[in-house]
Amino acid sequence: MSKKDYYEVLGVSRDVSDQDLKKAYRRLAMKHHPDRNQNSAESEAKFKEAKEAYSVLGDSQKRAAYNQFGHAGVDPASGMGGGAGAGGFGDIFGDIFGDIFGGGAAAGGRGKRGSDLRYRLNLTLEEAVMGVEKQIRVPKMANCATCDGSGSRPGSEAKTCDTCHGQGQVRMQQGFFSVQQTCPRCKGQGKVISDPCTSCSGQGVVKQEKTLSVKIPAGVDDGDQVRLSGEGESAGQGSSPGDLYVQVRMIKHDIFERDGDNLYCEVPVSYVKLALGGELEIPTLSGRTNLKIPAESQSERVFRLRGKGMRNVRNGNQGYLDCKVVVETPVNLTREQKKLLKDFEKSLSQGGKRHSPRSSSWTNKIKSFFDELVP
Repeated sequence: MSKKDYYEVLGVSRDVSDQDLKKAYRRLAMKHHPDRNQNSAESEAKFKEAKEAYSVLGDSQKRAAYNQFGHAGVDPASGMGGGAGAGGFGDIFGDIFGDIFGGGAAAGGRGKRGSDLRYRLNLTLEEAVMGVEKQIRVPKMANCATCDGSGSRPGSEAKTCDTCHGQGQVRMQQGFFSVQQTCPRCKGQGKVISDPCTSCSGQGVVKQEKTLSVKIPAGVDDGDQVRLSGEGESAGQGSSPGDLYVQVRMIKHDIFERDGDNLYCEVPVSYVKLALGGELEIPTLSGRTNLKIPAESQSERVFRLRGKGMRNVRNGNQGYLDCKVVVETPVNLTREQKKLLKDFEKSLSQGGKRHSPRSSSWTNKIKSFFDELVP
């Protein structure tokens, strides 16, 4: 099966600017990222397709080759796109997606960026209402304190790479077509470590835990994220650290269910209260409030309390609280209570549809239904 046109994959024209090309890729990558679409084969395929397209069109040399020769111009298997030793998109072009989420950034280590991290933070509804400041412990890769991220033993220095002569890049050429790629010996650093640091084994980074304070604004909902810039992982000396994304996970509440900025709860009530009317004490996020129940209210009636929901984290508007009153059938009745109920039911039946219009209407509908069945 032939590959789709890379411009078509990203949904852009062939004369698209570099900035708009990156925006188009970011949009697709965020939409189809595996972390957001778990167990979706379709999203995974589209994510990989977009990543491959941008890895070509995002590089001026590859884009020029693609514009002239199509897929053959950037396919190593065709004999035009990489020459001997080429290892495919991951090796030649680097991890383009790292430009967004902090993987292997542009070719080489100069100006590279550490990985972004994600931390899932469980919050109660009460904490989400008011906002809260939390202390979290995050395990991550950080610069080695012994060598300050250089990877070399203190007192020694890395040597200039003899493969790329300190450039961090090597050029592979076959005929008239050439490809520039990260130096395989120094991994783009331009230098090699001859005497590695014993604390980090020459990696320049070590695993550690860091305690951070994160402020969660009022009104956050399940899935919302707070970004802590520069609190992600380090990729060693000369790199910029990634970011930390603190993702909110809401704990199920005993009373309220949440739908965006709105809340919902069920309130058990006796049929006497619904029949005669009265007041109910209702819990809200701002304290107790009294709910007036009109006489002759029916079970499952919903009362809406405006301004008693969550405050929107972006615009400050406050949602509503829906309270559904549900009749609770009494249990464990005494003999006397049962007699009183039977006497009460008898008195209701004597009044006919005056007291129970819905039951009377239902009975009439059933009678009509069976009358029509009889030939």
